Amino acid sequence: MTEYSGIRGTRVKYLSSDPTLNTSTEGQVWYNSTEGTLKSLVQIKAWSSGSSLGTATRILAGAGTQTAGLAFGGFPASITKEYNGFNWATGGALSTGRYALAGAGTQTAALAFGGSPGGVTTTEEYGGTSWTAGGALGSGRYYLAGAGTQTAGLAFGGRTTSPSALTEEYNGSAWTAGGALNTARNSLAGAGIQTAGIAFGGSTTNPSVTVTAATEEYNGSAWTSGNNMGTARYTLAGAGIQTSALAFGGATPSRTGATEEYDGTNWTTSSASLATARNALGGAGTLSQGLAFGGDSGPAAVTATEEYFSSIDNYNPSSVSAWASGGNLGTARAYMFGVGPQTAALGAGGYNASYSPVANSEEYNGTAWTEGNNLNTARYGLSGAGTQTAAVAVGGYPLFTNAEEYDGSSWTNVTAYPVSIYQTAGAGTQTAGVLFGGTINPGPSKTAQTTEYNGSSWTTATPQNLNTARSGMGSGGTQTAAIGFAGAVSGGPPDKSNKTETYDGSTWTVGATLINSFNNSRNTGGGGPNTSTTDILAAGGPIWKTEVEGYDGTSWSAKPALATGRSNLAGGGTNSSGVVFGGDAPGTSYVNATEEFTGGGPASPTGAAASTLTTS
Repeated sequence: MTEYSGIRGTRVKYLSSDPTLNTSTEGQVWYNSTEGTLKSLVQIKAWSSGSSLGTATRILAGAGTQTAGLAFGGFPASITKEYNGFNWATGGALSTGRYALAGAGTQTAALAFGGSPGGVTTTEEYGGTSWTAGGALGSGRYYLAGAGTQTAGLAFGGRTTSPSALTEEYNGSAWTAGGALNTARNSLAGAGIQTAGIAFGGSTTNPSVTVTAATEEYNGSAWTSGNNMGTARYTLAGAGIQTSALAFGGATPSRTGATEEYDGTNWTTSSASLATARNALGGAGTLSQGLAFGGDSGPAAVTATEEYFSSIDNYNPSSVSAWASGGNLGTARAYMFGVGPQTAALGAGGYNASYSPVANSEEYNGTAWTEGNNLNTARYGLSGAGTQTAAVAVGGYPLFTNAEEYDGSSWTNVTAYPVSIYQTAGAGTQTAGVLFGGTINPGPSKTAQTTEYNGSSWTTATPQNLNTARSGMGSGGTQTAAIGFAGAVSGGPPDKSNKTETYDGSTWTVGATLINSFNNSRNTGGGGPNTSTTDILAAGGPIWKTEVEGYDGTSWSAKPALATGRSNLAGGGTNSSGVVFGGDAPGTSYVNATEEFTGGGPASPTGAAASTLTTS
């Protein structure tokens, strides 16, 4: 009879309590002496789809992590794209566009070297915005592999006229020769650091292909042969470090999505494979959090991005942030007014597909929109504060000073706003609201004016102005704790702002900057009482952006992208339960699409559940 120790190479642990589950290993078995039970854990492994790379390309390189990745080079398009865990954004272009290159480092400190056409020696360093020239490789080659950092890089293998065993080390300014690979090869993958690198896979002949599964480990001076991969392949991608590496994709010579994990001694085939089998792809990340992008699935390059997840933690859908489709507006439109939470939102006014202002008012219950009584005056570019049953809407085209209150059934004209204004921003309630920024009519000129509403009159004498005059801002919070962000500033294009300001009832204070600049964006706070200055989203904006960011009171972070890129949208709710609706999309079309946001963080590391085994 085979014992557990013979299968797993370890004995069953005798413990008085369950171990810390996020540090357990796959197949771990232990006896809980307090409970008198035998328990075990099984690791979860999966590839999931990420956002499209946007540009179909192959034979590219990668660096960084799953949540801060960098893709660069490639054919037919040489790109630089940055990944934040949700979306790709265009970065600074390589000075020398190329493919079949190698890379190393991080998203903000990357190294690109070698490549084709011609087997170049060119090295470039990325600082997070642009590439600058570095020291040239001693030998020009392409289809090589890389590892390490920007100041301690490692280049190995590749080819010119034949596969190479050459290894070079980079010190931040120059390359020097290192110990040669035992097996000369090209189209291989690599991982690790300069003094602890790993090389695996590739082809040992050229122009014909002889696929290898050979693995080698580098100690800073020499390569040592390790155990072979389970699947011989070339033009694959890799991630991780020498003692915990990830290999995925490639060709056998048939394209494959097979994934293997390395523990420093042996390769193990993962239960998860890439959804898109491909070779000539880019890779980044770690053993437990890998990133695959681009490549060739035949006959053309692809844009597909996939994320690898390997953990014993329970997958908890409630902790995962995501957008989902909601019920459509009855009237497609942009530049509308919106407030309220996800299950009780209000939208009114706007500009329709016939290029006309509308008076339509609609209410959302979390599932569907219902037509309510119209505004007294059709208009667009209006804003305000409040809730679905107690709102105030102000300004807009064509009645710039007009203000109306909604009681859940009808709109009533109230005291006019002190100045003619449109695209102002608001926060608070119907009886304790605050409006700020916007465009003054005639002009048009942006204003920093802040005005408070008490349910019957407007006051502009006490509140301090915004530090930066702007219109089309996102907003949220209350009269005494408001937030305004992004918007359009004066001076013509580029006129988008990434500034955040918070209001304490008397003073505006400049806070964190957004990752992206938005104007004509509408956050999912919308001025409703369910938002605060520490719980809010920024979504969409010109030109038809899909980007979404969340604010926690200190900084902005990337969130999953909208399914529909749009400008001039409206919204309501909170950072953890939001809704956006309407707006305009490419081709000057107006949309009725509604999207709902469910916010959360990563799965809890203590969420894993041990299974109780029978002693039989």
